[in-house]
Amino acid sequence: GGLLRLEKGWYSREAFLYLDLSFFGFSCLNLFGISVLDRVVVFCRGGVGGECARCWVRTMDVMQAGDMDWTQNEHMLGTSIMAVVYDGGVILGADSRTTTGSYIANRVSDKITPITEKVFCCRSGSAADTQAISDYVRYYISMHALEIGEEPKVATVGKMFRLICYRNKANLLAAIICAGYDKHEGGQVYSITLGGSILKQPFAISGSGSSYIYGFCDSNFKEGMGKDEAEQFVIRALALAMSRDGSSGGVIRTLTINESGVERKYYSGKEIPGFYEGW
Repeated sequence: GGLLRLEKGWYSREAFLYLDLSFFGFSCLNLFGISVLDRVVVFCRGGVGGECARCWVRTMDVMQAGDMDWTQNEHMLGTSIMAVVYDGGVILGADSRTTTGSYIANRVSDKITPITEKVFCCRSGSAADTQAISDYVRYYISMHALEIGEEPKVATVGKMFRLICYRNKANLLAAIICAGYDKHEGGQVYSITLGGSILKQPFAISGSGSSYIYGFCDSNFKEGMGKDEAEQFVIRALALAMSRDGSSGGVIRTLTINESGVERKYYSGKEIPGFYEGW
C-alpha cells in the first residue's frame, strides 16, 4: 500500500491503505483505524465477523462513516444562553461550547456578540448563520445610527433581527436573544425565535440547555433584582444547564450593560457552582 485515492475495488483482508484525504476535502479522518495527520491507515476488516478473505471498500463507506460525522456537520452552538433585566440594566450570559456533531469544535467560544455600544446579542443555532445575521444587523444598525445621529433603541435592533430571521426562516437555524440599555426604556430583553417571532420579556433563555432550566428560572426569577442578585441568578441557571445538557459546557461568560457602560466577566472551573451545592 502506497499513497492513493480511494476508488471502488477489491482489497485483501490483510491489506491496509494510506488514503489521500485531500481528494475528499478532509484534513483528518478516523476510519476503521488510526488518524495520522492528513493520512489514515485503514485496516480491511474482512466482512462480517472478519471471516471473509476480501471486502468491498466503497467511496460511500468513507463519506458516511459514523466516526466522521463531525467532518460534514456544520458548527452548532448547542447552547445555553440567557439574558435578564435587573434594576438598572441587563445581564447576558452564555456557556462556551461549540459542537460539530458529537465533536466539540471549540470549548471557549464567545456567544455574546456586540451590535452597538450598549446592545449585544446571545447566539444559538448554527454558528455560521448567527454570525452572518449579527454582521448584517450590525451593518444596518450602524447605517441607521448615522441617519438619526444617535444610538438606536434596543427595540430597533431587536426588530432588525426579527426581520432578517423571519424573511429567511426557511434557510436559517438561528435563535437570538437581543438585550441592551438605552435612555428611553432602560434595560430590555428581546427573544427572537427560530421562526422569526420577537418577544419582549423580563428574562429570556434559549438553546439546547434551556429546556432543563425553565422550572428553575420560573421559580427563582424576581422583578427588580439588584445587579449582584441577577448575576448570581444567571450563573446558577447556566451552571445547571451545563451540568444536564451534553451540548453545553466550557466556561460561563456574562456581560452587564447599564447606564455606566459594559462589564464582562468570565467564570471557569471551581468558580462555576455545582447544581448540588446547596440548591
